[in-house]
Amino acid sequence: MNHNVNDPRSAWMRLASAARQARDERDVAAPYGFATRVAALSQLQETRVASVLERMALRAVGLASLLAICSVALNYEVLAPSPVSSAPVSGSVEEYELAPTDDAVAIVLDLAD
Repeated sequence: MNHNVNDPRSAWMRLASAARQARDERDVAAPYGFATRVAALSQLQETRVASVLERMALRAVGLASLLAICSVALNYEVLAPSPVSSAPVSGSVEEYELAPTDDAVAIVLDLAD
């Protein structure tokens, strides 16, 4: 049942040569008013169905920002640098302590006990 496809007498070769010789006499121009319909459809805005996650995402970001600002405000004394009590090297420059006064890791480990 193996047929030679390259044989010029095969059905496929006859069909392909007939398709090459056929001419398309149809009008290929767009119908009247087509551009107007396309422009009108492009201006139409569909109502998009948003998921619950998308609707709540902006609120969640706002709430997280508010909590972060409150956290910084409540712990400002711990985060603010305190001036060093030793005598300054030069009279015009104040030196600040570089290390925090409380160790965050030690506080978390104390809470775990």
